[in-house]
Amino acid sequence: MTGAGMMDCKKALVEANGDYERAKEIIREKGKLVAAKRADRETTEGAVVARVAEGKGIIICLGCETDFVSKNAEFQALAEAIADTAIANAPADAEALKACVLADGRTVEAAITEQTGKTGEKHVLVGYGIINAPYIAMYLHKINGKLGAIVGFSKAFDAEVAKGVAMQVASMNPVSVSKEDCPADIVAKEMQIYKEQMADDPKMAGKPEAMLENIAKGKLNKFFAENTLEEQGYQMGDGKTPVKAVIAAADAEAKVLSFKRFSLND
Repeated sequence: MTGAGMMDCKKALVEANGDYERAKEIIREKGKLVAAKRADRETTEGAVVARVAEGKGIIICLGCETDFVSKNAEFQALAEAIADTAIANAPADAEALKACVLADGRTVEAAITEQTGKTGEKHVLVGYGIINAPYIAMYLHKINGKLGAIVGFSKAFDAEVAKGVAMQVASMNPVSVSKEDCPADIVAKEMQIYKEQMADDPKMAGKPEAMLENIAKGKLNKFFAENTLEEQGYQMGDGKTPVKAVIAAADAEAKVLSFKRFSLND
């Protein structure tokens, strides 16, 4: 009835004086207690699941502590159920998703807590992302189920290229779509690193500030080429042609609008 271990059920029944409903409540309460006790544990195993429907795409990452639990049918079913609920309700963020109600009447948060109680392992919604776009491609790494990505495009075009771009996002983990939308804090951090490197380099001593600034900008452009999706070499091709050129060759009007990626391996 609850999925809890036999001895846990026996203890709950004894504590509840044979009252089945109260015993179920005790088991649920135990789940919350286990969750609290294991809050600081790492969740490096789990499942990444994605859904695409009617111009929207979602991706969720449900984490647990061990590979054994992640492969359990009940754990996998919970991850799939959370993904179904997410695509049906399109919550804005992870907190809103936790409050959504599953098909069985439980909230996502309650279901995760109960699963923690059943297995004795920490379970947590590691991540949730949603995108809206005219065309969305997704990729899930089937070998371990711990890596996936969804990518939104401005229009429908070659499905294989679109999936290849989603694979690119999953494998190469770009920081942004393009250098233009690279987060300002990342750019500032990179520039600071380059300037500190030059300050420690005797060969750069006495160089004009303008020259040092240009050198730093050159290093930043290399960073963009390696870390922004459009500039990265397309890994499903020759590994050198920029992703944006591959997309343009398939359809000159197609553009990447956004992406979401989750990995339990990083």
